[in-house]
Amino acid sequence: MNDMIEIRWHGRGGQGAKTASLLLADAAFNTGRYIQGFPEYGPERMGAPITAYNRISTSPITIHSNIYEPDYVVVVDDTLLESVDVTAGLKETGAIVINTTKDAEYLRNVLKGYKGEIYKIDARKISIEALGKYFPNTPMLAAIVKVSKVMTDEEFLNDMQGSFKHKFAKKPEVIEGNMKALEMALKEVEKV
Repeated sequence: MNDMIEIRWHGRGGQGAKTASLLLADAAFNTGRYIQGFPEYGPERMGAPITAYNRISTSPITIHSNIYEPDYVVVVDDTLLESVDVTAGLKETGAIVINTTKDAEYLRNVLKGYKGEIYKIDARKISIEALGKYFPNTPMLAAIVKVSKVMTDEEFLNDMQGSFKHKFAKKPEVIEGNMKALEMALKEVEKV
């Protein structure tokens, strides 16, 4: 299946990495792709490292395992860079997207010579500006869509508008902030 994109998410419990991976799966499904989105847990507690996965393809997906050689990696919490080998198996033809304000030299150093593309975004700044609180998953979701080009920005924003209307039916006041966070992230994710 050479048209399949595999994404691995690294975050901490409570940061929304699992939710973001499931939202990405829903958005890709709604644009006609075959999808998988699933988490892997260690100790289930707030702050514990978690991993989530996506497979997105234009053909049926017959693989049902974790992802060991992802095309893309999303790091929702940059403190994981020093404790988890986030580039393990990451293809050099893909990219890593990191929520960080750290500089290029630090990132290259901590990623131990990873030769693929490195992108960063300040999901904290975007989230606080757009939502008033720190929810890094929304900006990180937009960042991986932009970097992976798994769908167009327009397809993504249209789908997320509908998804948020459903998800936040009882709290419609949060839809605008979440959409703003997505739009900002699509513009602010940058290659290191």
